[in-house]
Amino acid sequence: MAVNASRMDEEQRSVPKKETLFRLFRYLLAYKKELLLVLMIMAGTIAISMVTPLLMELAVNVYVANGSIPGLLKLGAAACLMFLLFLAGTKARMHIMASVTNRVLVTIRQQLYEHIQTLSFQFFDSRPTGKILARVIGDVNSLKDVLSDSVTQLVPDLATVLCVAVIMLVKNYRLAMAALLTVPLLAAGMFLIETTAHRLWQIYRKKTSNLSAYIHEDISGIRVIQSFAAEEETRDIFYDLTDQHRKAFIDAVAVADGFGPVVEITWGLGGFLLYFIGIRIVGAEQIGIGTFLAFSTYIAMFWSPIRNLANFYNKLTTNISAAERIFDIMDTEADIKNAEHALVLPPLTGAVEFSHVSFAYSDEPDQLVLRDVSFAVKPGETIALVGPTGAGKTTIVNLISRFYEVSGGAVLLDGQDVRQVTLESLRSQLGIMTQDNFLFSGTMKDNIRYGRLNATDEEVVEAAKAVHAHQFIMDLENGYDTEISERGTRLSIGQRQLIAFARTMISKPAILILDEATSSIDTHTEILVQKGIETLLKGRTSFIIAHRLSTIRKADRIFVIDQGNIQEAGSHQELMEKKGAYYKLYQSQFL
Repeated sequence: MAVNASRMDEEQRSVPKKETLFRLFRYLLAYKKELLLVLMIMAGTIAISMVTPLLMELAVNVYVANGSIPGLLKLGAAACLMFLLFLAGTKARMHIMASVTNRVLVTIRQQLYEHIQTLSFQFFDSRPTGKILARVIGDVNSLKDVLSDSVTQLVPDLATVLCVAVIMLVKNYRLAMAALLTVPLLAAGMFLIETTAHRLWQIYRKKTSNLSAYIHEDISGIRVIQSFAAEEETRDIFYDLTDQHRKAFIDAVAVADGFGPVVEITWGLGGFLLYFIGIRIVGAEQIGIGTFLAFSTYIAMFWSPIRNLANFYNKLTTNISAAERIFDIMDTEADIKNAEHALVLPPLTGAVEFSHVSFAYSDEPDQLVLRDVSFAVKPGETIALVGPTGAGKTTIVNLISRFYEVSGGAVLLDGQDVRQVTLESLRSQLGIMTQDNFLFSGTMKDNIRYGRLNATDEEVVEAAKAVHAHQFIMDLENGYDTEISERGTRLSIGQRQLIAFARTMISKPAILILDEATSSIDTHTEILVQKGIETLLKGRTSFIIAHRLSTIRKADRIFVIDQGNIQEAGSHQELMEKKGAYYKLYQSQFL
């Protein structure tokens, strides 16, 4: 199975930027009322800004020319009132859009998280956790300015540019054409910069993801690092990743910062051409001073939003790669999902059948992990799976839980193909305890109750007693209310495993799967746990994977798995008498 390591750049599907933008902006359409209100407010503020130069022209050409002080005072009062309305409208629209943007980000993050939860183990097996976190947190946060500015900046600035261009063309088309001659030069420069900058920002996002993944991996493995005194080596790797991250950022910013100079140069040329053509070609005497002042204001009003648009375009180029990474995850199809007409699995009796089952990872279809495996288990039977590492034992129990999809054949529970029932109704009837005794941050009680969220306190205590975890829990300062971290640092490995075992027990499964469940428990505790298993799981079908063969001698049948198939099957006594593969394993372990 192909794996993306923390220091490897992720592969990503290529999607047209236009498609990504439309998909991103569609999230805003859920807030039509708020957007309509913002657009109405913007229409008012834009109208005010458009009238201001005309008021200036009126003041100079009429009231100043005629020496009318009362007219100037009235015009000034009107201008002050309009300015206050402009400020109030601008503040209101920014407040509304900030609220809408934050709600959109919450929606995107929730959808991304919910989709990630539907993905199969194969998705998580192939990439570091830190790279998934980078998309859920960092990449989503990067969209804030793009979403907000798309309405509060993009729309009014575009409207302002169009209105100013129309007004200038109506008032004096020759001056207008002179002022706008450099626009094609601006468009060409921005296109060239954007094309290069987008590619560099994609690289930067990948380097950010690599760095996040390595930090998460490094902190998770800090005990191993310190145990082997590998701090210097990990530090060198970290410095190398931060250097790559810094260089990628500098390269992207160096190109993206070209937007500003291009706008400033074309603005300056536009202003020069306005005055040169207005004075030398058209003739200053043919244009009133007020008109020249109005045009000077309008050209500033034209190029200022152009500069804002260039900055927005720069943000868009910077952050569109984040949206691409988010949608790349959202578009990842779940390998394991409910069939179109999936049935709710009724309460199981515990019959399990493998019918000619083969399995290979989807990215390595020719390398079979299981080859034509067939067996049938009666309700209430205990099946032990033994064999060398990598033989396929864990794969078998994972297929029962449908954590992976079979490549051939079928897995049947009570005669029902697991692919034809809903995942929730299937897994809710299975009790699974793996080698990874992961505990969540919270109390002891919360961790045990995670196996069945509606369990009562009495049932929590009963499950703990059944696996002999009750006594050590009560010896803790706060008993069942003792807070622990996800690492369970206050507990021994065996104690953490007992808590995980109680969590499995409380789910009262029809089928129990124990994958090396007692590997970290001392011999004395293991004897007590075995008694708890016999009492609590009597009459339930169970699959036990164990390398310590002493723990599975009471199993009804033992399957010896090797090279992707069942090499031997029978009780402990039968297999010992046969003196085959199991006999050799048993003898080698105890001798």
